[in-house]
Amino acid sequence: MVGAALVMSFVVAYGLFSKYLAKTPITGPMLFVVLGVLAGPEALNVVSLPLTDDVVQTVLEMTLVIVLFTDAAVIDVAAVRRHLTIPTRLLTVGLIGTMAAGIALAAAMFGELGFWGAAVVAVTLAPTDAALGQAVVTNDMVPGAVRQGLSVESGLNDGIAVPFLSIAIAGVAGEMTTGTGLVSLFLEELGVAIVVGLAVGYAGGKLVVLCYQRGWMSREWRQMLVPVIAVLCFLVATTLHGSGFIAAFVGGLVFGNLVREKYPDICTLSEALAYLLTILSFLLFGALIFGPRISAITWEIVVYALASLTVVRLIPVGLAMFRAKVALPTVAFLGWFGPRGIASLVFAGTVVAEVDPTATELTLTIVSTTVALSVLLHGVTAWPLSIMYGRWVSNMDHDEDAGEMQEPADIATRNRVTPARDAGTRGTGV
Repeated sequence: MVGAALVMSFVVAYGLFSKYLAKTPITGPMLFVVLGVLAGPEALNVVSLPLTDDVVQTVLEMTLVIVLFTDAAVIDVAAVRRHLTIPTRLLTVGLIGTMAAGIALAAAMFGELGFWGAAVVAVTLAPTDAALGQAVVTNDMVPGAVRQGLSVESGLNDGIAVPFLSIAIAGVAGEMTTGTGLVSLFLEELGVAIVVGLAVGYAGGKLVVLCYQRGWMSREWRQMLVPVIAVLCFLVATTLHGSGFIAAFVGGLVFGNLVREKYPDICTLSEALAYLLTILSFLLFGALIFGPRISAITWEIVVYALASLTVVRLIPVGLAMFRAKVALPTVAFLGWFGPRGIASLVFAGTVVAEVDPTATELTLTIVSTTVALSVLLHGVTAWPLSIMYGRWVSNMDHDEDAGEMQEPADIATRNRVTPARDAGTRGTGV
């Protein structure tokens, strides 16, 4: 009870000063990771809960599901259809290139892992987490194509990475299947997830609109059903052996497209719940994953973590955006804002559950160090770099560049439709 009271007191304190903290480089995940590390599992009364515990893994998974669904629900699907270049390239060449580069570096630096162990590390760290760079995807100074591209990438890459993680874990266990079997697994998980997401998201959106318009449902329940539908997408997809995370994101896209214009406040509750679960997840991360392994961090692990956040992503993103008619600063911006967060923690729990825990200590130390550095570095840089980048785009020569580059045309369109958000206003401070 003392541990629970400590956590709730810290949440209350953070909430009371949240608006003030949003004007600083200090983010919620940073504070709660530090709290988890300082308090430790003993003070929080979670010493008996290993990473594989159903409660811990469920909290992490449900957090990711609600975040994915809610983020997708506020995405402008029509705008995404107009700007498919960025997310498509990031989810193909960018994602596969990041995994390949991560495997090569991990195998070279940590020979004891072997090829498949290196693959587990690289795939676990491949998914991005837009929540750690929330200011980037909420700042209207950043072109919509870039913001939507990063949001779609973050929403889909964790689900796409799941089959690759299964392959890597099977490799570690010496249970590799045939190439045909791997392709079948990938297509099955992806296909089932898309169908479930479309079906549940569409049915959920239509029923919410119908029942609310006929006076059968209250405004409170209209908002409460959003996270419930998100979890339903996940549960149905996983029951049918599909990717629950992709299903949640696709479901959110469909649901939001049906209800967002009619009820602009539809995601208010789910956004708040997603944020609360996010900071509590990082509290668990600090207490159960990162804190206990700080003493095991070596300079090699720090070097790999920094490389994972920079060159391992920047080079593949640069290759992915080759001849995409975007300027070099945009490529660098897309490459840098690939934070690692909750998806990597969920994958880490999966790895520990399916592989010998003793053999995964090095993997967990590498992953936790990378996520901790991402929480710090991406959290600190999200707002100032988004402001700098937005100003650079605004200063581009629209007449000269709009025909070649996407950025100035996108900003010009935005300025004709809605006024830009005041540069002094911050996002949620995630």
